[in-house]
Amino acid sequence: MSLGQWPRDLAMGTRFAFAGGREGWIRAVLTAVGVGLGVALLLLTTAIPNALAERERREEARSDHTYSQPKIPKADDTLIVVDANTTFRDQDIRGRLLEAEGPKAAPPPGVAEFPGPDEMVVSPALKELLASDGGELLRERLRYRVAGTIGEQGLIGSQELAYYAGGEGLMQRIEGSAQGARIDGFGDDGPAQSDPWDPVLLLLVLVVFVVLLMPVAVFIAAAVRFGGERRDRRLAALRLVGSDSRATRRIAAGEALAGSLLGLVMGTGFFLAGRRLAASFEVFGVSVFPSYLNPSPLLAVLVALAVPAAAVLVTVLALRGVVIEPLGVVRTARPARRRLWWRLLLPLGGLALLAPMMGQGDDGGQFNQYLVVGGVMLLLVGVTALLPWVVETVVSRLGAGGVAWQLAVRRLQLSSGAAARMVNGIAVAVAGAIALQMLFAGVEGTYTRASQFDVSRAQMSVEVPDGAGLAATVRQYRDTEGVRKVTALSDVHLADRRGEDASYVQVTIADCASLREVATLPSCRDGDVFALRGAQDGRESEKVARPGAKLWADPSGTARPGDGWFSWTLPRDMRPAESREDPTGYERGGVLVTPGALPEKLGAYASSQLFVSLDPSVPDAHDHVRNTAARLDPTSDPMTWQSVERNERYATIRTGLSVGAAAVLALIGASLLVSQLEQLRERRKLLSSLVAFGTRRRTLGLSVLWQSAIPIGLGLLLAATVGMALGAVLLRMTATPVRVDWASVLSMTGIGAGVVLVVTLLSLPPLLKLTRPDGLRTE
Repeated sequence: MSLGQWPRDLAMGTRFAFAGGREGWIRAVLTAVGVGLGVALLLLTTAIPNALAERERREEARSDHTYSQPKIPKADDTLIVVDANTTFRDQDIRGRLLEAEGPKAAPPPGVAEFPGPDEMVVSPALKELLASDGGELLRERLRYRVAGTIGEQGLIGSQELAYYAGGEGLMQRIEGSAQGARIDGFGDDGPAQSDPWDPVLLLLVLVVFVVLLMPVAVFIAAAVRFGGERRDRRLAALRLVGSDSRATRRIAAGEALAGSLLGLVMGTGFFLAGRRLAASFEVFGVSVFPSYLNPSPLLAVLVALAVPAAAVLVTVLALRGVVIEPLGVVRTARPARRRLWWRLLLPLGGLALLAPMMGQGDDGGQFNQYLVVGGVMLLLVGVTALLPWVVETVVSRLGAGGVAWQLAVRRLQLSSGAAARMVNGIAVAVAGAIALQMLFAGVEGTYTRASQFDVSRAQMSVEVPDGAGLAATVRQYRDTEGVRKVTALSDVHLADRRGEDASYVQVTIADCASLREVATLPSCRDGDVFALRGAQDGRESEKVARPGAKLWADPSGTARPGDGWFSWTLPRDMRPAESREDPTGYERGGVLVTPGALPEKLGAYASSQLFVSLDPSVPDAHDHVRNTAARLDPTSDPMTWQSVERNERYATIRTGLSVGAAAVLALIGASLLVSQLEQLRERRKLLSSLVAFGTRRRTLGLSVLWQSAIPIGLGLLLAATVGMALGAVLLRMTATPVRVDWASVLSMTGIGAGVVLVVTLLSLPPLLKLTRPDGLRTE
């Protein structure tokens, strides 16, 4: 056989796919749809690195200030920028106040010109939110006139909420408590500074990518075999006109090649359509512009070459066990039993690749990425290899039952391989998801911890603006809708002497009710002073805060110009009090002072903080508090307390897994539906014959359900076993105690079963249509 016969035979198979009548092009279209869905997801995956890089580039291009930025003098090209971030419900809003100091000052990216005082330019998503019926509370907070929109170059995502507002006298705010700086341009020109990733997080990233891409590859391999039995019978005609068996297989491969090439075209179309729609959605707080989703050229070429090559290879391998003769396709009534030994080599090989990295954890060096990818792939591919053997072994032993059961079992006994192929992808997805959930649950304690905030005592905190009267500010918050209680604490640090070698003591100023939040008081009335005892770091304070001691207030701690050193003598009748943790989890030391005992001048040196307790029955209580804060100070951003704190990178990886899993589940459902419809179409005449002989349609519907339920049940059982094994290995690699997260195991298997159930229900209407009497008509 010469190599020149391959192109000719493949070309003939391609012509048969499109010019072989209705059966040929229907099969080609079904194959193309299945392959196209997989290709679209692969192209999306290859575009993710570029999308993340573009988001980071745009974030750096609009960078305005850092805490360590050196001060620069006022010039023609300088401007003042002040943070004015806020939150609306659960959505973060990036806000900046701008003041140009000269005619040469450049506006931020995406903004044509600086907004004037009481004006703002907003992102398209924020403009839409402000104009909506649900944006009334936000309109009360952002009382600027919308003068324009921010262009794409100034945003990191299509659904990002952001605004730039004009301001005046912003330097005074920076000299106070506001975060901001004088800059001469936007963008970070310095080298990127990033903390190195620890090995466990890198392992999570690698496993997430493998687990999300493996089901896609399995689905593509299954899609190229749609309509295999009917195609094999058509190929018998080629043998009748003189084609040998090898040429016939090559022609069949050409037919699959045609479907895969059409699938590449469809997949590209699906990807471009999804790329255009991507700007309209935000998934788990992440949005992109269509221009972000540009696949890497090298990876796109790899997909374009790998998919057709896989179609040809899968078809040739699948036809090895089929004898195509001139008078028909010979499938022996008792096919050779599938061998188990070589199927076990795949998962065992995967375990062997992962074994050298056992117990490394965070301190054992980097995990070898090639061994990780190879080991996880072999374990997941082992599911696809073992599942046909498991299905064949189990269904061969199934016995008698109802008519629907017998129809389903007999069908599975005749073509267990086709049933296994249909559920292979979902089994791989579930196995990988179970392993990942076990890994996430095992390492969650490292990257997730309970916060120090006591959310039962308060749910928000806010700084009192510089120069604002404390009593008036507290009254504003107490009158806010949804606020149940406000605790106000003012703090100042006093020195035992003037000079650099002084020792400092914390003085907390509040009324009796608020002081009881930080100490256990024997009794309290206005004018009392207490010396705190029992604080973990309060020994030095106890030495300084003695009755009759003279303490000094440092003028650098006050925002008012002209204040100098001020002394205060502690009263000799101050009483002891036991310290307790405040709502932030901080245990104070030093001195507690009620307002009646405080020298009037000392209050100017103190900074004040409010702890706000909310009424959970009031909707949008958090936003009512934020509106009050914005009314008092537009740069104020009240802090919402959370009971749990998560590592940002860990949270990002988990978000990425959720986004990817949603896309893979959508692919699973669509591909299973296409596969189910293809199988029903192939058996149209058989189903119509059964109805003609008196079989009830309900019986046929139940048989279809059993045909899906039996292999998917076996597949999910195998997936759970392999997934738990892989999860245990990954936990051992991270030096984490092995613990089966049964909740995640049951939830992932339940999701997999739910997808199959939905697909089966969606296939019932086509089943009823195919079982009509005209299904027996032939040409």
